[in-house]
Amino acid sequence: MAQALDTRATASDAAPAPAPVTPAGRAARRKALLNWIAVHALGVAAALFFVLPFVFLVLTSLMSDQQALTRDLWPHPFEWGNYKKVFDTPGFLTWWKNTLLYAGLGTVLTVVSSVPVAYALAKFRFRGRHLSLMLVISMMMLPPQVVVIPMYLFWAKQLDLSGTLWPLIVPMAFGDAFSIFLLRQFLLTIPDEYLDAAKVDGCGELRTLLRVVLPMAKPGIAAVALFQFFYAWNDYFGPQIYASENPAAWTLSYGLESFKGAHHTDWNLTMAATVLVMAPVILVFFFAQKAFVEGVTLTGVKG
Repeated sequence: MAQALDTRATASDAAPAPAPVTPAGRAARRKALLNWIAVHALGVAAALFFVLPFVFLVLTSLMSDQQALTRDLWPHPFEWGNYKKVFDTPGFLTWWKNTLLYAGLGTVLTVVSSVPVAYALAKFRFRGRHLSLMLVISMMMLPPQVVVIPMYLFWAKQLDLSGTLWPLIVPMAFGDAFSIFLLRQFLLTIPDEYLDAAKVDGCGELRTLLRVVLPMAKPGIAAVALFQFFYAWNDYFGPQIYASENPAAWTLSYGLESFKGAHHTDWNLTMAATVLVMAPVILVFFFAQKAFVEGVTLTGVKG
């Protein structure tokens, strides 16, 4: 054992001494530390800027009528019954069903109708392809307020569909300019060799689209679906134009305005209703954010 101790002592004595820290090294370390503090401080400040309003919203929704919008920042006690009162409000569940119908069915129709058009613009070579793409881009630049009057006259006067959500859902079955453009940009990143190999194996264009392109385009399709779902869920302008005269066809975004007018002094209930409207969108994005970010990122690789 003494021999082992002597060996360790000899080894420790033979170990080189650490190099002295020079003034330049200390300055570099200090600069790196300050950069780290600056970057993370900005990140924390940005996170608080976005999170604190939502925290205030949730905490206020759990307060009593007397405590809401006072100096108290923490509910005591927690009034979980506020959410039950919101659900018990006449029409609130109907607004939920209408919003799910509008957002869900509209998203499915938009994806199904936009994918074939985007595939044709990305992979087919035909006369007028660039002109067709320019038309799609020009439709993206056209504000919806420009065509709202002729569209309303068509749906309300010619087809007698005012007071329903069908004037907002049916057009989604004919594609969406933004969705087509986004999908087209993503499909350009898929190498043509995969499509050529599928055609050599005997696949037609439709089978190539279904068996080869769609599995590889899942991130782009997820991004388009989320964009469309968020748009339909938060849409206020469309339901106001077509469904305002029929409370049975209201969506959450439009019904929330009526709820706020009826409970303008009950800020805790108004905040609870707002949380219930926002929660599905937040949950959907939380579980699908990876595919969403990947799809949005890859759409700009090749154009």
